[in-house]
Amino acid sequence: MKRLLLLGGLLSLALILAACGSNELENTLDWEVQSFEGTTQNGESFSTEDLEGEVWLADFIFTNCNTVCPPMTRNMVKVKEMLKEEGVEVHSVSFSVDPTVDTPDKLKEFGSKYGVDESNWTFLTEYTQEEIQAFAQESFKTSAQKTEGNDQVIHGSSFYLVGEDGKVLKKYKGDTDVPLEQIVEDTKTAVDS
Repeated sequence: MKRLLLLGGLLSLALILAACGSNELENTLDWEVQSFEGTTQNGESFSTEDLEGEVWLADFIFTNCNTVCPPMTRNMVKVKEMLKEEGVEVHSVSFSVDPTVDTPDKLKEFGSKYGVDESNWTFLTEYTQEEIQAFAQESFKTSAQKTEGNDQVIHGSSFYLVGEDGKVLKKYKGDTDVPLEQIVEDTKTAVDS
């Protein structure tokens, strides 16, 4: 009987330790990112296939934005710097929600203004307004609406963590009160899993 209790206790301990060592994110969103294709800030073609099997971060911005985009971009720079300090390099994709205005050159200028490291950060454009609106809604459950006669675009201000399987794992505030440490920890977990 003592042997059976000891064995049961060891088995329970092993299960607890295995759960503690688990590299799985809990309560993931599991939104499937639809296929996309666009042109980078360097005038190169970029699509879903370029991120296949990778963990990456995403957000939605536009260069004429006079509200949330500047702080979002500064915050993403901070996240990227913190990840680099931890030895974790993940790609970021910033989708322009104003593709008729945001040329590759404008996106490049926008990125350099905020000290973006282009080695693993892509700004995308050269798709239609209808395509980015549908993509943002279907893949990230966010808006990307441009109204006629207005140079501002209504869009979400979140950051998204996308897993190796191409599904959105987590969504975070990207403009104010950004949970920088949580994003870094979740990204590390996603990369290690």
